[in-house]
Amino acid sequence: MRALERAGADVELTADRRAAQEADGLVVPGVGAFETVVQGLNGVRGAEVVDRRLAGGRAVLGICVGMQVMFERGVEHGTTSEGLGEWPGTVERLDAPVVPHMGWNTVEPPEGSVLFRGVESERFYFVHSYGVQRWAMDEDVRDDGSLRRRPPQVTWSTHGTRFIAAVENGPLSATQFHPEKSGDAGAQLLRNWVTSLR
Repeated sequence: MRALERAGADVELTADRRAAQEADGLVVPGVGAFETVVQGLNGVRGAEVVDRRLAGGRAVLGICVGMQVMFERGVEHGTTSEGLGEWPGTVERLDAPVVPHMGWNTVEPPEGSVLFRGVESERFYFVHSYGVQRWAMDEDVRDDGSLRRRPPQVTWSTHGTRFIAAVENGPLSATQFHPEKSGDAGAQLLRNWVTSLR
């Protein structure tokens, strides 16, 4: 909350569905296990709030496990759990010599990224053992070969293997890293997101 306030947002922590639905932007944080976060969201019909916001073009930002649950499924400790299904893909254990991936790392944002404007070459703080290692969403192409809509912008990072560090997809954005723990670079990323809400 403090990081978003420093980024210029008027922040309210709420369990009120109407307030969550009507806010200019909604942040879905996540700490812990994929299945637990999904259960917590489902327990307050949070998945429905996210889905309705996105259907109406209203901004949502997922952070860490809050990003992971936007995918179709997560596999942790041999258990497969259904996610919110906003993006195709599976969250699975990173194939790396040391897990968890904890600390600062570089990212590879695509050209034209709104989130990473001004911090394209910076490092961000990660704390995770699981991630999405393959992007599975096809571009929406017309018969003449042109795109019907702008394809999602996917940012990558590497820890043992390449994994998705962030996604920008219309009103839905998400980061695997913690911008609130990423110093000046994370603060700028949050400012970029808050500014995009206006």
